[in-house]
Amino acid sequence: MFAEERKQKICQIIKSGRSVKVSELSRMFNVSESTIRRDLRDLEQEGAVIRTHGGALDVIHTNFEPSFAEKKNRYSTEKRQIALKALEFIEDGDTIILDAGTTTGEIAGLIDKRKNITIVTNGINIAVEIAKTGAEAILIGGTLRKETLALVGPIAQDNINRFRVDKVFLGVNGISIKDGVTTPNISEAQMKKMMVDVAKEVFIVADSSKFDKVTFSRIVSLDKIDFIITDRNLPDEIREKYRDFVDIILA
Repeated sequence: MFAEERKQKICQIIKSGRSVKVSELSRMFNVSESTIRRDLRDLEQEGAVIRTHGGALDVIHTNFEPSFAEKKNRYSTEKRQIALKALEFIEDGDTIILDAGTTTGEIAGLIDKRKNITIVTNGINIAVEIAKTGAEAILIGGTLRKETLALVGPIAQDNINRFRVDKVFLGVNGISIKDGVTTPNISEAQMKKMMVDVAKEVFIVADSSKFDKVTFSRIVSLDKIDFIITDRNLPDEIREKYRDFVDIILA
C-alpha cells in the first residue's frame, strides 16, 4: 500500500468518529509505529487530523484553513499530474475561469500550450503564472485574502457576473457525497459558486486527500459538477462510491 493511500484510509477511520492509537494503526496497516507517527504528522500539517496525547486522534475543525504557502508544496507531484490532465480538456480558443489555488496555479503555468486562450481569475498567483505566458488574463478585482491570494467580496462578485465562459476549474478543500464540495471560507465559497454559475462545464481539480472530507462552507452539490480530476492515489472503493454522482478522472 502506498503512503498516500494509507493516510487516506487513516482519515476515513478518523472521520467515522473513532479515536485511535498509534499502536492500533501500526497493527492495522502492518507498518512500524514510527511510520504511523510520520503519517499522522503529515496529516496534521495538512489540516486533516489533530494528534492528541498518547497518539490518539480527533477530527479537525471544519473551518481550519491552511495558508497558500502551506499548501503550495503539498502533493506537488500529484498537482502537476492533475494539471497536465486538466490541460487535455482545454481547447484552443477556450474561455476559462481558474480560481485562486495551488492546483489551478499549476494549470496556469501550462496554459501557453494552448492558443488564443482567455483566462478569467480571482487568483493573484494565477495572474503571476499567466504573465509568464502569452495568454490573455482578466483579473476580476476585489478584496485580497492574504491567506489564499484570492480576490473576494462585492467587487469580485459583481465582476464575475459579467462573464460567461466555456469551462471553470476550481480547487476545493472537501468533497463529499452528502455535502458536495466545500471550502473553509464563506467569501471564497460564494465566489466559487458564482464561477460555477457562469460556466458551461465545471471541473474540480483536487488531490485524493480531499475526498470524504467536509469543511465549513458549502459551494455546490455534486450534481453541479461535471468532472473531478484527481490523482491515482484515490482508493478504488472511494472511486466506486462516487461513480453514480460525478465523473472522476484519474491523472
